Amino acid sequence: MSELGFYRFAKKDPSEVAIIGPNEEAISRGDLLKKANQLSHALRKLGLNKGDTVAIVLPNSIEYYIAYMACLQVGFYMVPINWHLAGPEIAYILEDSEAKAFIASGSHPDMRDACLKAVSSINFDSKRCITIDDLEGFIHLDEFIEGESDADPEERTAGQVMNYTSGTTGKPKGVKRSLVEGDPDDVLSMFAMILSFFEIQPEEENVHIVGSPLYHTAVIVHSTAALHYGHSLVVMEKFDAEKMLYLIDKYKVTTSHMVPTQFHRLLQLPEEVKDKYDCSSTRAMIHAAAPCPVHTKQEMIAWWGNSIWEYYAATEGGGTVVGANDWSNFPGTVGKAWPGADIKIILDNQEEASVNEQGTVYMRLGDATKFEYKGDKAKTQKERLELDGSVYFTVGDIGYLNEEGYLFLCDRKIDMIISGGANIYPAEIESVFLMHPKVSDVAVFGIPNEEWGEEVKAVIELNDDSLNSKTITKELMEFASENLAKMKLPRSLDIIEKLPRDENGKLFKRKLRDPYWEGHSKQV
Repeated sequence: MSELGFYRFAKKDPSEVAIIGPNEEAISRGDLLKKANQLSHALRKLGLNKGDTVAIVLPNSIEYYIAYMACLQVGFYMVPINWHLAGPEIAYILEDSEAKAFIASGSHPDMRDACLKAVSSINFDSKRCITIDDLEGFIHLDEFIEGESDADPEERTAGQVMNYTSGTTGKPKGVKRSLVEGDPDDVLSMFAMILSFFEIQPEEENVHIVGSPLYHTAVIVHSTAALHYGHSLVVMEKFDAEKMLYLIDKYKVTTSHMVPTQFHRLLQLPEEVKDKYDCSSTRAMIHAAAPCPVHTKQEMIAWWGNSIWEYYAATEGGGTVVGANDWSNFPGTVGKAWPGADIKIILDNQEEASVNEQGTVYMRLGDATKFEYKGDKAKTQKERLELDGSVYFTVGDIGYLNEEGYLFLCDRKIDMIISGGANIYPAEIESVFLMHPKVSDVAVFGIPNEEWGEEVKAVIELNDDSLNSKTITKELMEFASENLAKMKLPRSLDIIEKLPRDENGKLFKRKLRDPYWEGHSKQV
């Protein structure tokens, strides 16, 4: 491990390509390190010290990694903020994280407006506002670091990324871990060891593609881990199915972090498009973040081979992992606990579930006690249990363990539909609808029913807007009745133009479900 770490690789082989940016512009390891060093010096001159916070609102870009490498070598917390948030939401995170500097972009109109409103509403010091392009009242990054030394800063020590996680209620909370004292290369390489769970090795001409927004925890974790392992990055500004295939082929991509929605969109490309590109270089195309329909994953394995890996974890910790071969033996599993982790299924009476018995999924990690939701000790404790002398936490998922110890997820507890006393899991119903060739996306949720408590509703996005919604609705309901038990069939089905997902494929199901529950109380 002593030879790992981006900073070491940059000094050892400065001319090697570190990142291919969204416009296929390249930056070498040496140049990336020089920019990061200059930014570290400039931030310190603003008065930032170890433990202080730098917040960023940026699109996927080379500058994202400059900010990361700068902050995490001098003991700062870097807070990535979703650039789709509104001004007041960004302002809240700036204040809650106690940010001492703000690095932002005006490359998108909504992003520009939100950032300007955020700093204006809380009178954030303009001297601490930095932009990578053009934002009124912000200092351009080039000007901010101009004249600064590109030599290593003194008293280097590892920093951390502090992501904000949005719960089912209330404002988002920062997941704050204690800083680990030590050389940044040593400490960050230790965290990058997560790649070993997927049989990814340092160097070996690995190329990691970033096709999801970097403000998501796993995306920045896996891509920066790749840099610390001596890999190159290919960064897309946003996901585009055919462009990803083109980049995989051109740059001989070996690894990525993806979500099932992206698999679905790749699979829906015409065969003649898929056949144009060679994906045989892939070794570990890792997916997580949402349930992956069994048929979708089977098709991806048939196409990309054993490079399809899966894991289950959370910002707060983790987790499980499974490769293509083991998954094929237990289709639908999200794997076994990875080294140092443990999984328990806990019933509502706080007792541990038996084999194949469903309950709430709790996870243990060695440093589980070292994180907290910033400023919210009650939330931190609420989602924890002490079991067998260790601390376990949950994100509210329902699942079970089979006899071999493989974890299977049923659904989010809040998404579970209770109809006539029976538990119905939307993910199972959604998986069936996604098998229909005319369905692009689907959301299933419960709505009030006076007799049964809840009933099943489906909202579907089609591949072709020109399809007659009345005819296709009948076709889809007939398809569902052939593949689902009667109690799982939707009582109603709507066709809409676009489901509310973010760029990483996360579905905002509450936007669809909540209007039906106004004036009602949903029990989970």
